[in-house]
Amino acid sequence: MSNTASTPYIMYGIKNCDSIKKARRYLEENNISYQFHDYRVDGIDDALLSTFIAHLGWEVLVNKRGTTWRKLSDEQKNAVIDDNSAKKVLLAEPTMIKRPILVSADKRYLIGFSADEYQQFTQ
Repeated sequence: MSNTASTPYIMYGIKNCDSIKKARRYLEENNISYQFHDYRVDGIDDALLSTFIAHLGWEVLVNKRGTTWRKLSDEQKNAVIDDNSAKKVLLAEPTMIKRPILVSADKRYLIGFSADEYQQFTQ
């Protein structure tokens, strides 16, 4: 069991995402306190996205399996080649950011959801 009082978490994503729903259910069922940051409600800015890129890498952040990515033209897809080009497309389309991103109070970052990884991350 995590000592949640001293290590709160912030989860980033969009609330209607299935992975977000699973991750939130896991945290709630395990009595792990967290704050939820919804890109659609709370937004995302250059500074936050830059922090994600610094900790996780742009290649991991860009969700190439999602419908938003698939709707891009080949030219747009091929233009995503580095931090700056990824940031430009992710700021324009935050739903393309792979989710969830879970950040601990001590600034550790976890992307995606797996119960095993969440268990290790929140201990």
